[in-house]
Amino acid sequence: MQTNLARSAVMDIQQLRTFVAVAREGSITRASERVHLSQPAVSAHIKAMEDTLGLALFERTPRGMDLTRDGERLLERAEQTLAAHRALLEEAARIKSTLTGRLRLGMGCNSGTEALGHLMTGFAERYPQVDVVLRHGTSRSIAEGVRNGSLDAGFYNETGEPEEDLSVVEISRFAIYLAGPPGTVAKDSPDWRRLADFPWICPAPDTCCGEAAEALFCRHNFRPERIISVDREQVTRTLIAGGVGVGLLHADAAREAEAAGEVELICEAQAATRLLFACLGERVDDPLLRAANAIVTAAL
Repeated sequence: MQTNLARSAVMDIQQLRTFVAVAREGSITRASERVHLSQPAVSAHIKAMEDTLGLALFERTPRGMDLTRDGERLLERAEQTLAAHRALLEEAARIKSTLTGRLRLGMGCNSGTEALGHLMTGFAERYPQVDVVLRHGTSRSIAEGVRNGSLDAGFYNETGEPEEDLSVVEISRFAIYLAGPPGTVAKDSPDWRRLADFPWICPAPDTCCGEAAEALFCRHNFRPERIISVDREQVTRTLIAGGVGVGLLHADAAREAEAAGEVELICEAQAATRLLFACLGERVDDPLLRAANAIVTAAL
């Protein structure tokens, strides 16, 4: 005969993911970003688990969410369960090694090279009969391609919120910096009128760096006399280092160029840009996209 606990202890994998996220982040807010749920949904998952188990898993404090002793004891088990769930899905994917078809994949300029490598390698190893067709474009064109069906999925940079009809996996976050040749501008208090006289090296407005540039123009009420359109970050970095003008660089490239003495960072142009992997929400159960999402998620 089942015990009362066995009959009542019904919880889903998403609740376990939420529990682990809150435990590791120590915050409802950060956990909601990690599991891509609203804060009320995260709170509801935790309450449902506590009600089901009859245990207090967290202590709410001014600092955030602290695990109780019971919560600490269950955390390892929850992580083991999630690992077993991932292993089951991976094994099922291996069993279904006859997966075939064509995955039309989009790749935004200057974004997600490492994540793309993981995905391409994963398909080559697990699903060699799947043809992956890669198309490069701006972030906006990749997102639009996913939404209009010309692409099955894609990596792109997002400075705002993705469209609600997209199912997204956040790969990483980064800042964007405005950089100039060494010694050409004051870093502490930029003279935006003087900066307007410099050529600006930046990609089209429908890219993350292009959007960051347009935001600077609006914020400081100016327009450069000359804009040099370049859609490759390495070229932008080379031109800035060569004294051609000022431009925008992703955080890693910006700090690397600064450390090498090639550029000086003038200001942070965009604090939080996200690299996303996206497909249409209504297509998440498509076998090809389910496999792609599993490979991308496993690499995080």
